[in-house]
Amino acid sequence: MALRPVLEDDLAVWQRLNNDPEGTGPHEWHGWSDPHVLRHRWAENGLLGSAGGVLVVARGPDVLGFVTWRQFPTGRISHCWEIGISIAPEARGRGFGTQAQRLIVRYLFAHTQVNRIQAGTEITNIAEQRALEKAGFSKEGVLRGFGFRDGRWHDGVLYSVLRHEVDLTGGAGGPGGG
Repeated sequence: MALRPVLEDDLAVWQRLNNDPEGTGPHEWHGWSDPHVLRHRWAENGLLGSAGGVLVVARGPDVLGFVTWRQFPTGRISHCWEIGISIAPEARGRGFGTQAQRLIVRYLFAHTQVNRIQAGTEITNIAEQRALEKAGFSKEGVLRGFGFRDGRWHDGVLYSVLRHEVDLTGGAGGPGGG
């Protein structure tokens, strides 16, 4: 399994995983959104910029999903990365999400100067909490009333990993490195 930049043909898979209630899963359906926004962003910068980006989670020629990251301010002159993940329904529950999160953490620590990477999920998304813990993240706490979905507010759980907690040797130089 490896991470790679998004190709134009991958945009249809992104659309399915982010703008289709059957593709998003129960914790990520937030209603319909403009289907052209992503194509415009991709045409502008390939979904890779200094403030964040998107990479494909691939297994050979198969697109299993996507990992994202964005700057999250931690002070007046500092930030951390906040990551997210979308895995195709047919690939869920097989460890691909855990492996993809390990890869994006190693990639971001190897190629940027941030000290912290964080991820959040709904408190009822037990599978994602387990994946984050297996990927080396530590649970920091519950965020009460944090996310709005399906007509009501949901509690979230925040996880983080710090640079010194990750072994960057052995393939950290590339997004598919072991």
